[in-house]
Amino acid sequence: MTKKRAENNLVYRILSSPKKRISIFREIPVNNRGFFLLDLSKRLRQEIMSGLNDEELIELVDYLDPDEATDLLQNIDVHRRNKIVKKLSEEMKEKVELLLKFNPRTAAGMMSLDYIEVNEDIAFEELSEIIQKHEKRTGKFPTILVVKDGFLIGELLGHVLALHKDKEKIDKYVKKVPHIKYDRDETEVVSIFKKHPHNKVIILDKDESILGVIYSDDILRLIERRSLNNLSDFAGVSKEEDVLDSALIKVKNRYKWLIINLGTAFLAASVVGLFQETISAFVLLAVYMPVVAGMGGNAGTQTLAVVVRGLALKEIELKTGKQVIINEMLAGGINGIINGVLVAVVATLWNKNPLLGLVIGLAMIVNLIVAGLFGATIPLIMKRLGKDPASSATIFITTATDVFGFFVFLGLATIIL
Repeated sequence: MTKKRAENNLVYRILSSPKKRISIFREIPVNNRGFFLLDLSKRLRQEIMSGLNDEELIELVDYLDPDEATDLLQNIDVHRRNKIVKKLSEEMKEKVELLLKFNPRTAAGMMSLDYIEVNEDIAFEELSEIIQKHEKRTGKFPTILVVKDGFLIGELLGHVLALHKDKEKIDKYVKKVPHIKYDRDETEVVSIFKKHPHNKVIILDKDESILGVIYSDDILRLIERRSLNNLSDFAGVSKEEDVLDSALIKVKNRYKWLIINLGTAFLAASVVGLFQETISAFVLLAVYMPVVAGMGGNAGTQTLAVVVRGLALKEIELKTGKQVIINEMLAGGINGIINGVLVAVVATLWNKNPLLGLVIGLAMIVNLIVAGLFGATIPLIMKRLGKDPASSATIFITTATDVFGFFVFLGLATIIL
């Protein structure tokens, strides 16, 4: 069995055997336990860690880098965490205590301490000795950060070490590297990586001294986590729900959103109820109602996804929201015309009724404009109120497009047909 298949098998056994999770976890070699925990969902990680004793946690943490150890220890309560940190090796303890001081959602909370800091006037000969000591202590080749008078001027790439003379100074080989202040939000860190095609960003303290390094693989994990969270938010399920959770847990995590959705569905149904006579007279209208509602819902969700991403990456600010709304409504109108003409032609040819084609075409145009309006406005309003735009906006947008779509479609049908 390959290593990957073995890991997948362990994950399956842990997920599907709630009462045996701790005993199954203890089958994993100690040197792999910490890495295994980091790959689990937060809820499952916390559950397993709460079932391990302090000595077991200390043992598995010793095999992790300080930043990974910190990420893991943030899953247990402060009192127990402090007890465990005090028992770590002196070097690990010092680094973990430093990292725990920072908010995990900031640049400093994401950083690694796996680097060495050297002056620009150092010779390659001396640098080689420093690197060897670091490798002996950590087993890893370090990131080499170069300073002048205590301030970052850049980094020295590893391959340069093979192209030098021992007595030569390193200063002319230094390359610039992007940096950011320690208290910046993780979103700003992602933006730095987008703007600078680099595999690392240096974190600076208040006094501009070096605090740590964030690597591109950390950013990829962050983006992956955010994508999964956004997907859960859009679907109205808990971020911590696992695929093999019991039916009871799944019901507990989902029923509130489904009840809210049921309420909004009744709202849309009440609008349809206003036009019972029209629908009775023109039964064909019922065939096209899902088309109008579905297209509006899809268009609104597309707009929502773009606006939420823009807000998350700081590409959109509340003060520039007006132009975003106008652009999305224009886009909705143009898409509405394109799709409205298509559906009008189909309805006319299929049902031999040009007026029906006109009604559904006009309704499509209006509903896609409404989708652009609400798809852009609702997340901006939620952001202004301090709420997560991704968490519940889809329900309100779908409700708006259903209500307006049905009202316009059936209203026009009542007037024209």
